[in-house]
Amino acid sequence: MWNPFKKKTSLGGNQGMGMLQRVAMKKLEKMNPEERRRLMQKVMSPENLSKNKDKILAAMEMMKKTGQITDAQAEEAKKKLGL
Repeated sequence: MWNPFKKKTSLGGNQGMGMLQRVAMKKLEKMNPEERRRLMQKVMSPENLSKNKDKILAAMEMMKKTGQITDAQAEEAKKKLGL
């Protein structure tokens, strides 16, 4: 019998994302390149990065522990973000 509330088990592009994350991802995909560039400049601003530094570092540590990224990849990301 078909259960509409059953969790999906297939590996899709948005697997593991919450509802709001999926909506944000779709909105980002529909943006034109100029809007996307302006948004990324705003997100990657030094003020925004310094404000969220602890959250970013905590997320990177969690990704290292779960094996999603290596130590070298984490160090490279820290260099690029200026953390």
